[in-house]
Amino acid sequence: TCMDATGRNVTTDDDELISEQVAYYRARAPEYDDWFLRRGRYDQGPDHSKRWVAEIDMLLAELDRVEWGESVLEFAPGTGWWTAELAKRVESVMAVDSAPEVLTLNQDRVGSRNVEYVQADMFDWGPGRRYDAVFFSFWLSHVPPSRFEEFWSLVGRCVRPGGTVFFIDTQRHAEYQWSDGKRAGNAPGSRDHRVTRELSDGRRFDIVKVFYHPRELLARLEELGWEGEVSETPEFFLWGKVHHSRTS
Repeated sequence: TCMDATGRNVTTDDDELISEQVAYYRARAPEYDDWFLRRGRYDQGPDHSKRWVAEIDMLLAELDRVEWGESVLEFAPGTGWWTAELAKRVESVMAVDSAPEVLTLNQDRVGSRNVEYVQADMFDWGPGRRYDAVFFSFWLSHVPPSRFEEFWSLVGRCVRPGGTVFFIDTQRHAEYQWSDGKRAGNAPGSRDHRVTRELSDGRRFDIVKVFYHPRELLARLEELGWEGEVSETPEFFLWGKVHHSRTS
């Protein structure tokens, strides 16, 4: 437990916010695909959807350039869009998520025998082994800044020496419109990582949302012993491919 400059209990606040974030994604599971598929309240017209799909294709092309090895650990796999891609590329995938609802949808979508699922608190889970690669999509932005180093320490314990870590996330300046027409996150440059999200039924939840600039994120990772690249697609996504500089 620690205090910030205002005397706020950071650890306790983050614990409460993480609990609410888990509740949000459990409740949001049935409508998550609307966001990914740009339909319903996320539909911004055919031109937007065309650009979105084109940039997903760019991400898939980056996945094709990764030397995955045989085993991949996926954090926060969600409803399975990226799990399915990983399952095509490796012999085994371990998918760890704290929301059972999304794991059920993931398993229904992927339906692959080479994917194993674990429901666990991702801030309190430890690997029983190391994997050739670690992957997470739209998860790093939901890690509270106070737990950034702790999370990357966990990633380091999960990946074998020299193994790849690949991640995808929301671009800092991307316009993700929600039903109220507002940007779905904090304004670029904001220090406040708490944002409010609303489900289609009107329920509202506070969650963590941290936007990163590629150079700033890479610099932070380098301070923790990681090296590689962090980049952006033209409009929507940030992605990174890093490995730890350790040799053992």
